[in-house]
Amino acid sequence: MIISLLIPVCDYDIVAIVHSMKSCIGKVPEFIEILIGDDGSTPEYRARYLSLEGDGVKVIVSEKNIGRAAIRNKLALEAKGDYLLFIDADAMIPGTAEAYIMKWVEAMPSARVISGGVLYHASPPGDPDKMLRWEYGRKREQRKASERNKMPYAAFTTFNVLIDKSIFSKLRFNEELKQYGHEDTLFSYQLEKAGIKILHIDNGLIHEGLESNREYLNKTKLGIENLSMLYDNVTDKRAFSSSVTLLRIYNVIKVFRLNLILAGIFVRYRERMEIKIDSSNPSLLLFAIYKVSMFCTYREIHGRRKILPIL
Repeated sequence: MIISLLIPVCDYDIVAIVHSMKSCIGKVPEFIEILIGDDGSTPEYRARYLSLEGDGVKVIVSEKNIGRAAIRNKLALEAKGDYLLFIDADAMIPGTAEAYIMKWVEAMPSARVISGGVLYHASPPGDPDKMLRWEYGRKREQRKASERNKMPYAAFTTFNVLIDKSIFSKLRFNEELKQYGHEDTLFSYQLEKAGIKILHIDNGLIHEGLESNREYLNKTKLGIENLSMLYDNVTDKRAFSSSVTLLRIYNVIKVFRLNLILAGIFVRYRERMEIKIDSSNPSLLLFAIYKVSMFCTYREIHGRRKILPIL
């Protein structure tokens, strides 16, 4: 069984991680190539990626930005490996590349979809404008494999994951999702419906690319809008909801008919909440209320449209 490393990227410096990973080609027999998916980058960044080609590294170029799902699918079609190792461009290896790759090799016989997890630096970022993303990542996303394996589909993320190519070729990422958010949620749902197990291991990468508070709030909005539309499109809403904490909370709220009240709170107090969240000491509790009330608002908007289940 051989591994292809796939890195989708748009205007982000990946020189360091590619050089580090490249050192393993030849040392670890199962690791054969690195494919970089340039998703509509500027000429300056594209030149950097192209300079990395050779000795097992290849750049797949998309002249225009085709989106996170489409560029990953494009990379998978080009890959030679039996297993596809997807990592995000803003990841960093906490130890040596060889140790990181060997953990995947050792885990491959145990499962066909394996998630390595995400890590964050122990110290807060020097820029106080990035505290929201760091706080949320440290307290909500960084978890041991033993904890993630309790709810494997809910803990799934494409940040750092190894997938059997034969499985990926049947499911693929949904290219209709053009904007940011919940592509991994949908893929996890498809895995669960297909009866394909997810194994979580402790082989995390550090998330380096922390967005500013305002950027992260904007991404949160896009993600919640996507989630609401996906919820309308899936056929098995119970299974889909089971893997998303926000949906589980929403379903409880709806039973007690509090969804309209929360939607009203969001419309009225959105700006005030955002001002408090966009700070050097953000409240994760307020951020959770903000997301739930935003989702309730989108449900009211999308609920008035006639959307047929397609997935």
